[in-house]
Amino acid sequence: MEKYADIISLPHHVSSRHPQMSMAARAAQFAPFAALTGYDDEIAEAARLTDRRIELTEAEQAELSRRLSALRLPADVELTWFVPDSLKDGGRYTCAHVTVKRIWPEQGVLLLTDGRRIPLGDILDIEADEGRDGT
Repeated sequence: MEKYADIISLPHHVSSRHPQMSMAARAAQFAPFAALTGYDDEIAEAARLTDRRIELTEAEQAELSRRLSALRLPADVELTWFVPDSLKDGGRYTCAHVTVKRIWPEQGVLLLTDGRRIPLGDILDIEADEGRDGT
């Protein structure tokens, strides 16, 4: 401490030419930086899990086809279907209360009243609301 004895009691210097830096600007000098741009996004994408598509047996497919043909349209249903992932193998299953507007077997599509088209091959389950469609 003897080394700095001559300056230790002097007041802190404040420049008259340069304004003092704000606390936020001072803190930004020490903030971490991303050396590899996009690396965190790649790690998050790799860690994101997807579901495998469930393959229905012939009996399950026949039961699903029977339920679809028994609907009186428009029909309020609880629908579970597979949504393929655009970035990696697999996807996710979505379950929602929807209204079926039309079924196009020749195109393999279920048309909902909100305009969405669900491929018939992606449907896992359909449960009709009681009273609306008569099933």
